[in-house]
Amino acid sequence: MTRTSIDVESLREMLERGEPVTVLDVRPEDQRAEWRIPGSIHFDAYKALKAKDPSAMEGVDLPGRLPVVTVCGAGKTSAIAAEQLRDGGLQAVSLEGGMKAWSLAWNTTEVPVEGSRARVVQIRRTGKGCLSYLVESEGEAVVIDTALEPEVYIEIVDDHGWKIRGVLETHIHADHLSRSRRLAEQAGEVTLYLPEQDRVSFAFTPVRNEDVLEVGAAKLKALSTPGHTPESTSYLLDDRALFTGDTLFVGGVGRSDLEASPEEKRSRAQALYHSLRHLLNLPPETITLPGHTSEPVPFDEEPISGTIVQVREGVEALGASEDDFVERILEQLPPAPSNHHRILKLNEAGGLPEEEITELEAGANRCAVG
Repeated sequence: MTRTSIDVESLREMLERGEPVTVLDVRPEDQRAEWRIPGSIHFDAYKALKAKDPSAMEGVDLPGRLPVVTVCGAGKTSAIAAEQLRDGGLQAVSLEGGMKAWSLAWNTTEVPVEGSRARVVQIRRTGKGCLSYLVESEGEAVVIDTALEPEVYIEIVDDHGWKIRGVLETHIHADHLSRSRRLAEQAGEVTLYLPEQDRVSFAFTPVRNEDVLEVGAAKLKALSTPGHTPESTSYLLDDRALFTGDTLFVGGVGRSDLEASPEEKRSRAQALYHSLRHLLNLPPETITLPGHTSEPVPFDEEPISGTIVQVREGVEALGASEDDFVERILEQLPPAPSNHHRILKLNEAGGLPEEEITELEAGANRCAVG
């Protein structure tokens, strides 16, 4: 029987191994602009496919005879596209679950940190842009901002022969469901660390400004960086690398408006300005490791990072005065992430949604401005 579909994990592994494949996105342009599979090509056949036009895929320019994986939002329209391509003699399958299912796909890369005794693995949700980290020294590891299912992190540490000792959050997230509490429970003998606050309703070990957490021979120093949220905290690894959460990105800064009144938005933007000034005073060669990126993450093993000096030069808002910075942030706020209120409440309760996680988290993150 001819295969008609492929699951997310199989496609993820193909891309990770660099196998030849053409990923063909048949969604409308506005949907693709929000998020996409890295390296995919686009052919907007959505309306014609929905209308059951038998010639909907005519005119598509495909490179050679590579196997084709068609993609849409949920995997239904792409199934029609794949069928038409097969009728035309091509080897084509549809991605099961579409982009909603792809939101859980991931890849990894190691981040070199000179002068530190720790190894840092950046774990990227390739479509959604969520970034989490494994920090390891002497066989002990901590996970920062767990954005994927616990099994992913457990598999990685098992492959390396490491042991997870701690799970850290930089803040209470509103764009994706935190898996930190579940990872701490499943990994065993693991401490769950959250920035000190009274927002969550489950037990955790509070992290305060300038607290130092030991990971083997390495040290993580907590730096309070309010602004994106009141409790936002960054973690400085051996004075060499900085995990910034949603405070500072490689190409922007955190938004200050989610779940905030107009007065709170301005107050948070002011707090963010001062937090960023503090971070920018760190040594210029300090590596910035953010909690998100706005672009789909390719399977290229290139870390999403930049030194403090590179980020300062690349983010225009960082050169503004406090008043100009606040006005710029408030004027450039993007639309709120879909379902952010529901995600936030679940993260505060530490629970799981009744609906499918992929339904809840569909869409790219919208955390950066500036």
